Amino acid sequence: MTTMLGLDLTGRRVLVVGGGPVAARRVQALLADAARVVVVAPQLCEALSSLHTWGLVEWHAREVVAEDLDGVWLVHTATGDRGTDAAVVGWAQERRTFCVDAGASRGSARTPATTQQGDVLVGVVSTGTPDPGRTQVVRDAIATSLREGDVDLRRRRTATGRVVLVGGGPGDVGLLTLAGRRALAEADVVVTDRLGPVAVLDELHPDVEVIDVGKTPGNHPVPQHEIGRILVEQAQRGRVVVRLKGGDPFVYGRGGEEVLACREAGVDVTVIPGVSSAFGAPAAAGIPLTHRGTVGAVHVMNGHDGWSPAALLGLRERSCTVVVLMGVSALPTLVRTALDDGIDPQTPVALIEEGSLPGQRVTRAVLSDVVDVAASAGVRAPAVLVLGAVAAEGLLEAETGTERSPVTMAS
Repeated sequence: MTTMLGLDLTGRRVLVVGGGPVAARRVQALLADAARVVVVAPQLCEALSSLHTWGLVEWHAREVVAEDLDGVWLVHTATGDRGTDAAVVGWAQERRTFCVDAGASRGSARTPATTQQGDVLVGVVSTGTPDPGRTQVVRDAIATSLREGDVDLRRRRTATGRVVLVGGGPGDVGLLTLAGRRALAEADVVVTDRLGPVAVLDELHPDVEVIDVGKTPGNHPVPQHEIGRILVEQAQRGRVVVRLKGGDPFVYGRGGEEVLACREAGVDVTVIPGVSSAFGAPAAAGIPLTHRGTVGAVHVMNGHDGWSPAALLGLRERSCTVVVLMGVSALPTLVRTALDDGIDPQTPVALIEEGSLPGQRVTRAVLSDVVDVAASAGVRAPAVLVLGAVAAEGLLEAETGTERSPVTMAS
């Protein structure tokens, strides 16, 4: 029977017998665990020689003797010589010291194939004849599940609470990053709103608490300071709190305010970037925000704040694409101001609703007509506005002369 244990090797003396590539891999893993590594071998391969030159390992340039095992916590033997390796195993047995015998099953310990997610380390070993190929395949399958957030990684014992701001992307669950999914797998509570990949909430464990702080245009039932208070209070209860936000937390997501609220309260907070709807929605609609020979710059703005001088200048000179978030309700004012400022009335405009979602819809018009066209089409918030030459219908097809085909976004 094999019992798996986690060993703390920090600062502890570990002996590696052998100087070849296998020994080098073992040494590198031990150094990662902060062990004091001693290598005994007549010669060293290039990798081990470099580690010795840098002062990371102690090297005795000779054949191993029994006394080398005195005072060590763990032994790895990887000489490639069966007789030498067997002798080391025997000396370790006499000293009641655990020994890993590379390539054989004679040792009293085995090195697992490992994968780590956060502070969870998973190891896979064979209990019969060593079979590294099989254990690595199993390890890789487990690693994939951990990486994609398919495993419930919530703590079962009280720990220090923390907050993770996760950028969920424009809405399609497939555009949520792997890092975001892993954070959700560790969450005790998820604070969410109506934007972003809300469908992912259905994948959470039933015990995960979901707090909806969603806002709709003109209706903010949970003000921003209250959201900050919720994040802090939940973390102070020792919980892992994920703030799931649409797009990217730091692109008009008020993520900076939430980070400040946590830091002022002494709560650990981290940020996982997301695909901003300013970039994801146009891409899903087949609109390149930059295009060689057409435009080489992008300006992103908040429609509620009105035009910035840089955005107007870029449109006037046709030198940049302007992307407007939260601009549907402000569209009449934005258009009137732009026309009064001398922007070409024929400037193409695209309005993208539900970008990346099954209900995605793109409405196009020129600047002088877009208010009436949007009203007639019933365009509703949230929608992303794109202004500039790239918003014209059939831009990509016009250059090739091919028939128009839909542009799809992989997820």
